[in-house]
Amino acid sequence: MNSAIFLVMFHANYNTGRLGQCMAECEVCGAMKISTRSVLMGKANVSACQRCIEKLGLAPKQDAPGIRMAKSRPRTSFNSKKRGDIMATQEKELVDDFAARIVSGRENKGWNQNELGKRMAETVNVIKSAESGKPPTDSVVNKLERVLGITLMEVRKPSETSRVSTGTVRGMTLGDFLNQSGE
Repeated sequence: MNSAIFLVMFHANYNTGRLGQCMAECEVCGAMKISTRSVLMGKANVSACQRCIEKLGLAPKQDAPGIRMAKSRPRTSFNSKKRGDIMATQEKELVDDFAARIVSGRENKGWNQNELGKRMAETVNVIKSAESGKPPTDSVVNKLERVLGITLMEVRKPSETSRVSTGTVRGMTLGDFLNQSGE
């Protein structure tokens, strides 16, 4: 074998090492003529030896299998209506006097707010906010109805039906609406 070719091959193998690693100086510990790999240390790329990579935890982080699967899954659009969301179905609505119904239902049972919270597995603050007039979540509404034996969700029917006359082609204007409502 020609000595020139041997030197070129030896030099190439010596400088590149295995798996694309480079034989150089470790920029972390200063070891010379050692196999190094380019890794991210903070915000900078440095050449580090395997020992420094292991000791300092510079190896690329592996994602957990569940996260990896979630990232690889195609994105799907979510339906705006959630299953089991009573408010989204538009069939039933929270009654206007829900706070008064909760208070009277609790007092009829002879319970204080703390006792009702314990029986519902909710905090006292949830009970207080519902009784003060803040609309509760669907799950709290269901619990209140079940524990107190009251109805907080009712089917709403339009109280008044207005009809636009078909005689004109222009449609209803804001003035027409105000005249209909009695203002």
